[in-house]
Amino acid sequence: MSLAAVMITVDCAEPRELAQWWATALGAEIAEDHGDFVIVGAKPVALGFQRVAEQRQGKNRVHVDFGVAPGAGLAAEVERLVALGARVVGEHSVPGLSWVVLQDPAGNEFCVH
Repeated sequence: MSLAAVMITVDCAEPRELAQWWATALGAEIAEDHGDFVIVGAKPVALGFQRVAEQRQGKNRVHVDFGVAPGAGLAAEVERLVALGARVVGEHSVPGLSWVVLQDPAGNEFCVH
């Protein structure tokens, strides 16, 4: 296959502000700033933040899942993200997997497991 995921792009009202939040949350840096489109150089997939006029409505149709580094602890990572401005939406589990659904400061949902 010749396709590879290289970036996930999030539509938002304030790309610089949201990109900076995600850069801090991921311990990454802003790799490119084109004003209305800002890229966070996260690994293995970059995150793009694109200005759009429309307001977010309803639940995300696509979201990003992040794994906690071994030994870091899910609860500690969720607490760190909440301290940065995320909001917990729910906690879920199935046999062998637990995850927490959060929202970033713009209301975009993501999961941490």
